[in-house]
Amino acid sequence: MKHAQRSRSMRICAIWAVSTLCLIALLWKVTSIHLNDEKSALLGSARQKAAALAKTHARQLSHSLEQADQAALSLQYDWEELHQPQLLERRLRRSVRPSLGLRAAGVADSTGKLLASSGPVLEDVAQTGFFLRHRESRGEGLLVSRVPDGALSSASLLLSRRLDAGNGGFDGLVMFVADPSFLLDFGAEVGLGGHDFLSLVDSAGQVLLSSAYSRPGVVQSPLMRAHAFEDSAGIAVLPASEFDDATRRIVAWQRLAQGGLTVVAGLSESDVLAVYQQAAQRHYGWALAASLLLLAVGGAGLRLSLRRARRERRRAELSKTYSLAVDRAEEGFYTVRALYARDGSLSDFVIEDCNERGAELVGWAKRDLVGRRFLQLYSGSHAQQLLSVFGVAMETGYYEDEMLASPHGPLGARWLSRRLVRSGSEIAMTVRDITERRAQEQALSQLANTDPLTGLPNRHWLMEFMPQAISGCIASNSSMALLFVDLDDFRHINDSLGHGMGDLLLKQASARLKSLVRASDHVVRLGGDEFTVVLQNVQGSDDVSRVTRLVIKALQEPFEVPGQGEHVVQASVGVSMYPRDGADRDTLLKHADLALYAAKAEGKGRFSFYEPGLSDSLMRRLGKEQALRRAIEQDQFIMFFQPRVNTQNGALCGMEALVRWMHPERGMLAPEEFIQIAEDTGLIREIGSTVIEKTIAQIASWRELGLPVPPVSINVSALQFDEGHLRPLLVGCMKRYRVDAGLIEIEITESSMLGGGDLVSGQLAAIRQLGIKLLIDDFGTGYSSLSQLQRLEMDVLKIDRAFTSQLRNESGANVLFNAIVVMAHALGMRVVAEGVESVGQLRALQAMGCDEVQGFYVSRPVPAAEMPALMRQDCLFPPVRPELKLVAGE
Repeated sequence: MKHAQRSRSMRICAIWAVSTLCLIALLWKVTSIHLNDEKSALLGSARQKAAALAKTHARQLSHSLEQADQAALSLQYDWEELHQPQLLERRLRRSVRPSLGLRAAGVADSTGKLLASSGPVLEDVAQTGFFLRHRESRGEGLLVSRVPDGALSSASLLLSRRLDAGNGGFDGLVMFVADPSFLLDFGAEVGLGGHDFLSLVDSAGQVLLSSAYSRPGVVQSPLMRAHAFEDSAGIAVLPASEFDDATRRIVAWQRLAQGGLTVVAGLSESDVLAVYQQAAQRHYGWALAASLLLLAVGGAGLRLSLRRARRERRRAELSKTYSLAVDRAEEGFYTVRALYARDGSLSDFVIEDCNERGAELVGWAKRDLVGRRFLQLYSGSHAQQLLSVFGVAMETGYYEDEMLASPHGPLGARWLSRRLVRSGSEIAMTVRDITERRAQEQALSQLANTDPLTGLPNRHWLMEFMPQAISGCIASNSSMALLFVDLDDFRHINDSLGHGMGDLLLKQASARLKSLVRASDHVVRLGGDEFTVVLQNVQGSDDVSRVTRLVIKALQEPFEVPGQGEHVVQASVGVSMYPRDGADRDTLLKHADLALYAAKAEGKGRFSFYEPGLSDSLMRRLGKEQALRRAIEQDQFIMFFQPRVNTQNGALCGMEALVRWMHPERGMLAPEEFIQIAEDTGLIREIGSTVIEKTIAQIASWRELGLPVPPVSINVSALQFDEGHLRPLLVGCMKRYRVDAGLIEIEITESSMLGGGDLVSGQLAAIRQLGIKLLIDDFGTGYSSLSQLQRLEMDVLKIDRAFTSQLRNESGANVLFNAIVVMAHALGMRVVAEGVESVGQLRALQAMGCDEVQGFYVSRPVPAAEMPALMRQDCLFPPVRPELKLVAGE
């Protein structure tokens, strides 16, 4: 029996031993498989990241190169059209775009010599690779090259495009000098590791730019030699021998459409697997610990006689471990028991147990705190508050809140989170220090509610604040005003000076607004150039009007832009008031926006209070705007023409093109019905382009019929000069319809001409060089000076009908008109009198020596089909009845 028992014991021991070893083997097998899967996942993720980096930054780089290429194409067009270096200087300066990182631009001739530039550019590029490449072949497009070391004061890239002569031969090239950040400023954004890199490689595999070792710029890539990445995109693992730092890397590349450039992203495999190595050590540690535990359990099975003792000892060890974990935890743990009075009511609570952290939070040692009652620790209102909280937990079974600790306590003013859970007559409570979390929440709240540029509250803050402000007005029976402030034509600042200077101006504007309001008021930046001012506790409309005038006046003062001098902007303001104009946030905001729209419709630098009729007016205006957009899309515009005749003999010497809108419902509409809306919305650019296209096409049609076509003048809005597209549009239409420049004239109003400054005058000069004559329309309605007229070199002066209508009625009008004619002739300009409607006006104009007349007396505007008959007439003056014949001077 003893032998049987021994055998049985041996079998049991064998089972325990084999089971333990199998479990250990299985544990290590599972650990190995898990780690291999994790390694594969990390490498796969790294490949995806590398591919994504290459693809993403290739897309970004392509976009940047396309913008630079557009600038180069524009310069190429100007050069091929003008071919005059002295006229290209100003265009070069305007083509340099700091937002693209372009520092300077230049044009070199076919020998490589620099002809014109806007800043430091290579003086001679004849021996450079990019120059030879452009000279030998066409269609290369935009090339990106490295500037030779020492050629310029700082590390630079050079972007170049070939210029062609009229016969298609090589005529030089246009160049841009760019900061390295123009093409590669993304190293910091993607958080490259210490051995990662992003590089730009040319078609020969040479590195142009690299962001490596966390130092972006024009530096040497870790790649030891040039690589020819044959496929347009791909991923590979290159061995350590391929890199100068002997680091094995996962490399992904993406080829750009421009110039054979390739973006290469490299991720260090050792850095990628660093996480895996840590995980492996951790898992192996766990596996080793589990193996030891299995061996311990197996040993326990081998010693059945010691099982109970080992179990008890294990339980004691676990209890000790738990105690250590609890005592070293960041949370405070407490076990509290309720004490009841004889009548069954709660009278106090006693602390039965706690950890060291819990004792520390209340400023006691654990040995002194355990066994204490609340009323021994606290007194007064603090004790009553604690008893109340624990009483709620006893009744409901659960209580949780956050509280700010007393600044006079052991930990100072800190935020604590506490949770109470009832278990029978006891309560388990945990207390956690959440001061850091609350600070982070406050920082995030500040970030979400603050405009990063100006530091003002933003739109999100306003949406949250408005309901509170309205509730405050209700409680105090007071009023509130909402001012929508919009900087008029602010986009011209960004277009002309750049967004950086525009941001500086916005900061100055926000500071001025802040200085005008009280401490109880608020200035909010909604976005762009829009601000909102919240005026609380206002006394009435007069009070609000006074502040609004101060806002408009303050923003009219010149802004000092560093390096750019002073710039003046104006502001339009829309005002809504609570409770007069709305009882809720959305209504007040909508009505202030409508009032702003009304203020802008009246002109710049104005303000308007909300009125109930504004909604209907806005809908009508929006309806007109939408109809005008449809008219542009559906080509609902037709052209009429009004003759200009020689004052002395009545011969046709020109005509003016006038646009009409053939509305599908209202019929033909005169320009007065839609031109102002087109000006306000910017649609005048599309309409103006349509008028130019239709007019030049009509000239070509008349010419094909063999008619004696006189010059035709086209009215141009000042807005058409904003983007510099007018001259290319005219040139393109003249080439397309083969119309000579002598048959085209451009009319621009006096006020528009003078308000555009150097931008308009420069483009007018370029148009005049094409052979197109320039006419000043509606002269006398603006504020011209003789020096301005002489500087702009206009060809024809058209005197407004307001002066013509007064002829022979007022002697002063005759004297003024005659003075204008003498002045125009002295400046070498012909004079056209507009609005001639009677024979008396004609005779007076003949006596003054006025060159041409235009008006209903000669002809009303007629469709294109009726103009051939007028072209064939020798004289367009209507016959004069004998009793109406007058002599000059009557």
